[in-house]
Amino acid sequence: MIEIKSFIFSPFAENTYVLYDETKEAIIIDPGCHLAEERETLRHFIESNGLKVVKLLNTHCHIDHVFGNQFVKSTFEVPLLIHPKDLPTLKACQLAAELYQLKPFEPSEPDAWLAEGELIRFGLSTLEVIFVPGHAPGHVAFVSRPQKFTISGDVLFRESIGRTDFPGCNHQDLIESIQKKMFALDDDFRVYSGHGPTTTIGHEKRFNPFLN
Repeated sequence: MIEIKSFIFSPFAENTYVLYDETKEAIIIDPGCHLAEERETLRHFIESNGLKVVKLLNTHCHIDHVFGNQFVKSTFEVPLLIHPKDLPTLKACQLAAELYQLKPFEPSEPDAWLAEGELIRFGLSTLEVIFVPGHAPGHVAFVSRPQKFTISGDVLFRESIGRTDFPGCNHQDLIESIQKKMFALDDDFRVYSGHGPTTTIGHEKRFNPFLN
């Protein structure tokens, strides 16, 4: 069974996720750890629980979701996987860091590409990749059908949706991603978003003001 540990990191209050199972193999999704103490918090959780990180995944590559990419890659010696359409987003993070007046951004290079329908394996567990562009051109979400949850990045939030006023965003693509991909999941699927609290697909179908 997959266990999910979340952390809220950086001035953007971004949700970083560590997923692991009984084998102690783990994956890290969207490491937003910006400050040294945040990185130490993440490292301490991994080490104190005896976890072996085997992959680093990005739902998308906006700067708040990739602050800790290079830290995770170098600390745990793991490959970084992103969707190829989000490589320009990743490459733009240095400029974004300057615009937000943040400390110099540590660039990271992807080691492999994610694709629609791909299965991400760790330990005895599997996540399915679904392609959900709109908030970013190469945005993906990760789905566990047996445990009925999705790590959705910035596509869908509790009673809100992702912004589409950044370069590379497309509002119509976002709405279609939610309606055709996210809302194809059962109502009792739990949604772990990139910011804010968890929600369910059913709750968003009924109460999300941007989709009704």
